[in-house]
Amino acid sequence: MKVREAVKEDMPQVLELIKELAIFEKEPDAVEISVADLEREGFGENPLFTCFVAEFDDEIVGAALVYFRFSTWKGRTLHLEDLIVKEAQRGKGIGEALYKQVMRFAYDRGLKRVAWDVLDWNKGAIRFYERSGAHIVKDWRVVHMDEKGLKNYINS
Repeated sequence: MKVREAVKEDMPQVLELIKELAIFEKEPDAVEISVADLEREGFGENPLFTCFVAEFDDEIVGAALVYFRFSTWKGRTLHLEDLIVKEAQRGKGIGEALYKQVMRFAYDRGLKRVAWDVLDWNKGAIRFYERSGAHIVKDWRVVHMDEKGLKNYINS
């Protein structure tokens, strides 16, 4: 298995991983993006994200997608949007290899923080993150407003 930065041609397999994650997170119909969206937004003149993939026998078995954010307290930070490993490949160190690559990417750039979300029922992930030295912030809530909410709010 090797971990490398994704190339545009990897995006069909990355999208399949994203769809698998949506099923795992009990949101099977939530994925709205396409391969073309991933290719355009990740590999254009000003890419919005960086993606790392784990490859085994010419198959992508995992991916981690990150992007830069700005913190008023810390400056430039990194957001780990998703870390995905194919269900059949879990427990083989693939997730940890991708996670380590993300942390190395942030460290090499002198970033002061990497942040991400984890579902409260994903106990295995929470234990892994805590063992790695990450701090699970329990008194903050993640807030999202979807397209319908945006429309309703701005038109109210």
